[in-house]
Amino acid sequence: MATDTQEAAKLEQLSHESADEIEIAAGREREQLEGWIPSLASDADIREALEKAFDYRGDITVTRKDGTQIQGYLFDRRSGAALSDSFIRIIPANAATKLNVSYADVAALSFSGRDTAAGKTFEAWVKKYWEKKAAGEQNIQIEPEKLD
Repeated sequence: MATDTQEAAKLEQLSHESADEIEIAAGREREQLEGWIPSLASDADIREALEKAFDYRGDITVTRKDGTQIQGYLFDRRSGAALSDSFIRIIPANAATKLNVSYADVAALSFSGRDTAAGKTFEAWVKKYWEKKAAGEQNIQIEPEKLD
């Protein structure tokens, strides 16, 4: 994530460019989080890891301090002043109910599921299209990949 200083420098740099030259801007860089097990040594580490888990497009595994594990999709989080006032909301992979887990109850976190949107940018779609067109295929339709 860019700092305010970096953002200001980029805006200053772009102010000298014409609109035609900057019409196509680079997208935000995504981290490769699949398989990552963050260190949760401090409150700040827990908050940062859970924020990344919220942006992650796959399942995570949360290990609570009592040793129980929840694998599922983190779809919401509420950040309070203290860890005990903050919680995440998870849809477990093996149940239809939604669970609330306090930040203070998180002992470990793992980005255990496949990132379902990795490699599915518009640029990747266009590349597949042109590869099929160059191969001489007719009536090209690029279908979305089936989810597991």
